Amino acid sequence: MSTSSDGTGTTARVLRLLDLLQSRPVWSGTELAERLGVTTRSVRRDVDRLRDLGYPVNAAHGAGGGYQLGAGRRLPPLLLDDDEAVAIAVCLRLAAGGTVEGLGEAAVRTLAKLDQVLPARLRSQVEAIHEATVTLDSGVAPVDAGTLLVLARACRESERVTFAYAGPRGSGERRVEPYRLVATGRRWYLLAYDLDREDWRTFRLDRMAGAESRGWRFRPREDAPDAAEHVRRSISRDPYDHVCRVRIEAPKALVEKQIPASVGAVTADGRSRCIFEAGGNHLGWMAMHLGMLPWELTVLDPPELRDVMREQAARMVRAAGGGVEA
Repeated sequence: MSTSSDGTGTTARVLRLLDLLQSRPVWSGTELAERLGVTTRSVRRDVDRLRDLGYPVNAAHGAGGGYQLGAGRRLPPLLLDDDEAVAIAVCLRLAAGGTVEGLGEAAVRTLAKLDQVLPARLRSQVEAIHEATVTLDSGVAPVDAGTLLVLARACRESERVTFAYAGPRGSGERRVEPYRLVATGRRWYLLAYDLDREDWRTFRLDRMAGAESRGWRFRPREDAPDAAEHVRRSISRDPYDHVCRVRIEAPKALVEKQIPASVGAVTADGRSRCIFEAGGNHLGWMAMHLGMLPWELTVLDPPELRDVMREQAARMVRAAGGGVEA
């Protein structure tokens, strides 16, 4: 192997090592060697190369020890100066809050990585700018940026979290194993295993207060549900007295553009049709909203919803007929 190709391979390996160190808090030398396909001696050399570049890689010996990427006294060379790092962190916080459509989850993941290595003096600048910034109400439920960071780190590092929660069925402290943050466009939700209720739960972040992680690690459960599907079902079906199923004469992709995921679930029924499922507490309101959809549709369930829609349709026809005669 030539010197040039060897240098290229070493650079790629060091970048891969950096990516691994950012993906979780602690790696043993043996684990890193296996992932990189090298010896533990090569891992030590690559760690030294990262340190020479300014990345603060900590090493601890003994049980539970290993390599850990930490926050140093200065920002690692990410091709950003201090002002640029602060600007990016502020923008990420705004995007995480929902002011930039479609960037919420990606912004939180990126912000969690940046916050891990951001020096304290720059972090305080970000906090000051964020606190001094006001955005117009866009219909998005406000979420504390600090809460987002605590939960994002806890999900990534598999650490238990406690928080006060004001839910529809009462308030109290919750102890959970956090798995995934889910953004619906209007709100943020956390999928977590509730240790006291011994079951999977969905929590709205705007109803949380005092979220904190005290370093208690947990082993991820093998029966973890699909986060997006579980949250969608929890917020669009489970809390309601009635669940409707309708067939819409339009492609799934078209319907999903006009119906938010937080409202209900859309599944394909061939190329040109789809099935829409949603929950509600009042059949009259459900019938009214379905009637506002711009497509032909057929009510599949429940039968009572069809009766309500017939009554509403008859009343509207009478109202329109009376208006014409007058």
